Amino acid sequence: REQEYWDQRYSGSSESSFEWFGPYAAFSHLLEGPEGRVQKWERILVLGCGNSAMSYDMFHGGYRFITNIDYSSVCIENMRSKYSECTSMEWKVMDARSLEFMNESFDVVIEKGTLDALMVDAKDPWNVSPEGAKVLDQVLTEVSRVLTPGGRFISITFAQPHFRRRLYAKPHYGWSITHTTYGSGFHYFFYVMTKGEALSHEDFLLYEKSFKTTSPETAMPVLVADEEDYLNAIDI
Repeated sequence: REQEYWDQRYSGSSESSFEWFGPYAAFSHLLEGPEGRVQKWERILVLGCGNSAMSYDMFHGGYRFITNIDYSSVCIENMRSKYSECTSMEWKVMDARSLEFMNESFDVVIEKGTLDALMVDAKDPWNVSPEGAKVLDQVLTEVSRVLTPGGRFISITFAQPHFRRRLYAKPHYGWSITHTTYGSGFHYFFYVMTKGEALSHEDFLLYEKSFKTTSPETAMPVLVADEEDYLNAIDI
């Protein structure tokens, strides 16, 4: 979607917030507590924040160092005004394909539905278009760049592992991949990529299979550990 589309959407919208894949309370147990993936002192980047209340809820849950970005300047201005009481939370207009941050700036990067929105025009989840694959790779490369060693990229989606893991399993991102689910009835998927950890053998095989079908070149050696119904269309 073009930037103008999102500006118009947020300019004319009467909704106070829209929550892809449920509110923060639905998955907060996966972030907080002794088993959680995110500590309260960590620096957090939210990609494509939209008008979701997730960052606000996280702030009031004790996370104070949150930077939110979105493609739409209208969205960012609305959110900055709406949550002005959260003085340590930052709001920036930015393209996720070209992040304006230094290397290793964040301990955690979170996206909830942003990658799904970027691939909204995909009709076949097994065969992402060259254009879609390029955009996704640009975003994921930038995410890896701004993560600290040991940092986590959290991706929340309803894309099932057999569709989504192969897109995340690229050695040049330099991370491992795990996932879990949340929700009752319909389950959503919560992926965690940890920078500096090796791909599992299974995920590396996904990469090799994908690489061989898209490139005639020989893959470079890489460290490997020993050991959806995809979004065909979103009415946005």
